Amino acid sequence: MTGLLWDDVKDLFDPHTMGSLPNLRVPDTAVDDRQALLELIVERGWRHRYREGGAVVPLPRARVVLSGLGHAKCPEWRVWPSGAVLAIFRFHDPGEIDFDADLRELQGQERLDILCGFLAAIGRGSGKPVLMGPEGDHGHPVLGFDVRSGRVVRLAEPR
Repeated sequence: MTGLLWDDVKDLFDPHTMGSLPNLRVPDTAVDDRQALLELIVERGWRHRYREGGAVVPLPRARVVLSGLGHAKCPEWRVWPSGAVLAIFRFHDPGEIDFDADLRELQGQERLDILCGFLAAIGRGSGKPVLMGPEGDHGHPVLGFDVRSGRVVRLAEPR
């Protein structure tokens, strides 16, 4: 149990108002933060697959991925914190870890708990907030891992 109740946050998971792929991000990161994330995913035993240019390849070190940005490889890292929930990490900005999750997969208390556990693991591992905002909106997070409290909290007022 995460502390968040589905009925208290379900409005933040409505694909019609939030977009189906909300922006999830860890701001103000460096290469070491990205490498720590790669190691965390492997340590946790979460299933994952890394692709470059459409081909599945072994997961490289973070500095290798980030050094190749802009070379049309389109790196993408798919991580399944559970069989039912998929996070897709993109490598657009070396100063921010950004990823997507499909809100249609995140319906109900059980899936909320999985997402919150995943965000908390990333936040605790990095010591940084992990923020979720509406699709296409990087400036207004609605939910996120709060470093000070050590848990995922609602950041937006109820609608």
